[in-house]
Amino acid sequence: MSDEAKGRMILLAAGMATYFLMGALQAVYGPALPVLSRETGRSISEVSMLFSVHWIGSAAGVAAMFALGNRMTPRLSVLSLACGAGLLGAGLGWSVTLLGAGLAGLGQGCAAVVFNPRLLALFGRRGPAMLSLINALFGAGAILAPLAFVAVGGAYGLVFLALGAALLVVVLGAQDVGRAPPAQSASALRPDWVILGLGAFGIGFEASLIGLGPTALIRAGASEAHAAELLSAFFVAFLLARVALTLGAHLIAPFLLYLISVAGGAGCMAAAVVLPPDWLFVLAGAFAATIFPGYFVEGMVRMGNGARVAPLVVAGGLAGGIVMPWVLARLVEDMGPRGFFAVMAGLALAVTLAAGLVLLLRAAPARRRA
Repeated sequence: MSDEAKGRMILLAAGMATYFLMGALQAVYGPALPVLSRETGRSISEVSMLFSVHWIGSAAGVAAMFALGNRMTPRLSVLSLACGAGLLGAGLGWSVTLLGAGLAGLGQGCAAVVFNPRLLALFGRRGPAMLSLINALFGAGAILAPLAFVAVGGAYGLVFLALGAALLVVVLGAQDVGRAPPAQSASALRPDWVILGLGAFGIGFEASLIGLGPTALIRAGASEAHAAELLSAFFVAFLLARVALTLGAHLIAPFLLYLISVAGGAGCMAAAVVLPPDWLFVLAGAFAATIFPGYFVEGMVRMGNGARVAPLVVAGGLAGGIVMPWVLARLVEDMGPRGFFAVMAGLALAVTLAAGLVLLLRAAPARRRA
């Protein structure tokens, strides 16, 4: 095996392990919120700040990557994740728990910018499939974490500590391969604010399902344990969709993939307003899974290949991941047992219509040229 091929495989292996553990870490937040609410005497909307702080940390990581370019390494991003997971599980008080969420988010933001564009570039035509693969493993980790949460009787600290230890193992094996060459790093940046805005909603929609979905299911009548199990099933659907995309990413245009994903999520949320929401929430996981791959690839195509493009694309999504769960947690708190699903359905339907209009407008010049 050539050094170049070996480097690709090392980067892919580190990305696979990192994304698996990242998915597990993020999936613990949702089922942990009711437990944290009881332990701290805070309302659900107050403890949901943990999820927002995680995304704020992710935004800080992306901002750091925008400033540092290729100077951030895979090992440093995974180390931040490991430290964050350790503090989340340490049980040293609410302030330290928030610090842990921020550090975990910082590592996640850096990892998204380190691994995604490097794999996209190193694997050429197979790049989109490799992105789908590592993001599929994010779903695999997220399946197991809620089950582990149930198995240890809701002792979320043990789950976070185990994840921190596993991430430290990845730190030891991660290497800095796949940096963009200087000429590529200097390429022009062409911001596409429409794509960035759609990405903000898409990632905010996904983050709200993961972080607030279990609480919404509990309000609709599910037990805490059943809500955690449904979150695992959500990530089974998430994983299956990402695996399917790994095999067929080249068959569908990324913007169309984004549109179908949001439209499917809108349908699931609308149906959950009037039907039992359990398995509709699970089905929404399949549509949520394909939002980021469609958005990320479309953003990279539209905005060039410079070192600052990937941080900007990820930052667009993170803006939604930070703001949307925080706003929704407060908006739906007094709206009844199905308020969360109603608001999510309305927002997703509006964005589906807007994205469809954008797709038609951007396709019109190409048809005229043909």
